[in-house]
Amino acid sequence: MDMLQTGLQGKKEMVVEREHLASVMGNIGADVLSTHCVVLLMELASRDAVDGHLPAGKITVGTQIRIRHRGAALLGSTVRAESRLEAIQGRRLVFRVEAYDEHEMIAAGENEQLIVSADRFLERIQKKKRQARL
Repeated sequence: MDMLQTGLQGKKEMVVEREHLASVMGNIGADVLSTHCVVLLMELASRDAVDGHLPAGKITVGTQIRIRHRGAALLGSTVRAESRLEAIQGRRLVFRVEAYDEHEMIAAGENEQLIVSADRFLERIQKKKRQARL
């Protein structure tokens, strides 16, 4: 397993299907890729950038994202998110993220992820589930 270093790059692609449309999420008439799907694709690209480079037992969780969604991706189009690790500040990782359809850049911004212990993170989720059942 390699060490983390700035410059690592990741990529994720998707085909825009009906369930990904903004109109399905309540934005009537907007039959284009929803912003929340763009955000998810960008976070997945950031995770892809560090996949295989994290210490054993560690994962990343998204903590912040700031993007400008500046273009529409149509139903049936292929969208590609690209991520580049720009900064490592302790456990905090900062990525430059961009998304493209077949014609243009549709979104760009910054994604922050935090390196955490997978076991401790999952323990906290289980504890919260137990408390929610009370």
